[in-house]
Amino acid sequence: MIRVLVADDSATVRELLVAALEADPDVEVVGRARDGEEAVDLAVRLRPDVITMDVHMPGMNGLEATREIMVRAPTPIVIVSSAADPADVSLSLDATRAGALMVMPALGEPLAAGFNERRAELVGMVKAMAEVRVVRRHPRRPAGPPRSPTRAARGRTELVAIAASTGGPAALHCILRMLPRDFAAPILVVQHIAPNFIEGLCAWLASACDLRVKLARQGEALTPGTVYLAPDRRHLGTSADGKIVLSDGEPLSGFRPSASHLFGSVARSHGSAAGAVILTGMGRDGVDGLHAVRAAGGRILAQDQATSVVYAMPREAVDAGLADAVLPLAEIAPRLVQWVQGGTR
Repeated sequence: MIRVLVADDSATVRELLVAALEADPDVEVVGRARDGEEAVDLAVRLRPDVITMDVHMPGMNGLEATREIMVRAPTPIVIVSSAADPADVSLSLDATRAGALMVMPALGEPLAAGFNERRAELVGMVKAMAEVRVVRRHPRRPAGPPRSPTRAARGRTELVAIAASTGGPAALHCILRMLPRDFAAPILVVQHIAPNFIEGLCAWLASACDLRVKLARQGEALTPGTVYLAPDRRHLGTSADGKIVLSDGEPLSGFRPSASHLFGSVARSHGSAAGAVILTGMGRDGVDGLHAVRAAGGRILAQDQATSVVYAMPREAVDAGLADAVLPLAEIAPRLVQWVQGGTR
């Protein structure tokens, strides 16, 4: 049984969430909080498996409560709020920085169009997040994070593929803003994100870095110094002649776009000139495609545990022995610059 704490200042919304969650026989709501302070108190006393958290509440708001919970009683937290506008990527980033794993829009009126789909998505997300192991905010960084041994010298990386899920927007922000304007390779990105949020993420990343950031378009020629994000519900890949290939194919392990699809595609199109980066995220999407990158002679980086919001995706790559290096977030961009300049590491 998955034990859930629901925090929302509206009694109507609280009971709607409770009814939606408890309609699933595997979910039990063990607490109801009317504000942030009560949410913190109940999180400490009840130790739920997952918390749903509103943002705008009197006194301590939802983000403040999330930060406090992640210090006192680390718990997977899903922000569920009417403030979750797809155009407002800053909310997702603020929530991630506070320690939340996901931001989802409010369920809305029970008789409104799409309510059943939103309810099913919420229940599915809560059940999935119950499997995530979270850590306290600001963990002490271990002395000397594990690194994979350096492999044999290779040529210049001509294309970089990056995949991320939970915690990915903030990680992408950190990497892209550290890359120079003259970065000599195109970058392809698969980010697992709620539907309709990708355009806002694209605009937010574009405003934060010196590179050109855009949604990928079918048949578009790849250009160095440009970041191409996979559109909603489409796989992203490349062709041998250096063009974008989008696909409506079946989801892989439940994902479309899929990290494994992207990595497998760049391995086929660019071989040893492909570079792959696997960032923070839940699940194991990406590892199958990374096997193809390794077999083709490409390079692979994995984000380390200390800087990951959720370490599942990078851990799969590390445990499989696929990573050339396991790096803290701040060291990934400098390593990519080395790769595209012809560095051997």
